[in-house]
Amino acid sequence: MLVAVMALGMSIQTSAKKVQVPKMYIFGFAASFNDTIVHFTNIQEIDSAWIEKKDKFLQMREMYSYQLRDFLASKKQMPRRTVVVFANKSKKKVEKKFLKFKKLYTQSKHQHQQYDLRYLEDEEFHFKTIDLRDYFSDVNVEQ
Repeated sequence: MLVAVMALGMSIQTSAKKVQVPKMYIFGFAASFNDTIVHFTNIQEIDSAWIEKKDKFLQMREMYSYQLRDFLASKKQMPRRTVVVFANKSKKKVEKKFLKFKKLYTQSKHQHQQYDLRYLEDEEFHFKTIDLRDYFSDVNVEQ
């Protein structure tokens, strides 16, 4: 019974429709458990991003995280950062998330900043669009 349920779950997951949207808005955040340095990217626009049709999640999110992680490791000599990216088709929703997340690291109950915030300008770091067709030969795509 358990095997049947797992097989059904896997078939549903692989049959999810992917849709390419003209643009998405994305920002990244990176931190480490070893120091107080926190990096934020600006909110950036990426072209021709892929989302899952049903839940509107950006596909290959981990690859976008890896872009920022690898940039920090190679260009800033800051390896082993924990990186998170936030993306949405609505710029307003991403801006709201950005401000909420930034507030966590800029406001403290003791009125002193606990983190060393560093912002990455677009000229310094910019996310590159990930095309699902570069990774999967039979992408279940809906244009």
